[in-house]
Amino acid sequence: MIGEQELKKMKKAALLINVSRGTIIDEQALCQALKNGEIAGAALDVFEQEPPATENPLFDLDNIIFSPHNAALTDEALIAMATHSAQGIVDCLNGIKPKYVVNPEVFGLYRTKST
Repeated sequence: MIGEQELKKMKKAALLINVSRGTIIDEQALCQALKNGEIAGAALDVFEQEPPATENPLFDLDNIIFSPHNAALTDEALIAMATHSAQGIVDCLNGIKPKYVVNPEVFGLYRTKST
């Protein structure tokens, strides 16, 4: 979604912040924009590759800051994650397919009782 062309449209004083998904920003284009002063800086909580490679060129820049993929760690998000996890366990124990199944292809292999 955000590549070279989009970065060129930003003001030189702009700060780009990404706390959503790493793949929405072309990291190579972002690195060039930061190096060339096309934007002032960036802050990333996510990367195209998780975890990021230690040789990621963004780590060499001084006009970018990083956080350890924790933007979703609000009280509300933590409560929702715990509630959804608990409900998924209850559903499995009752032989019901949970709402948030990561690998649905194996769900039927481990049912506790038939439905």
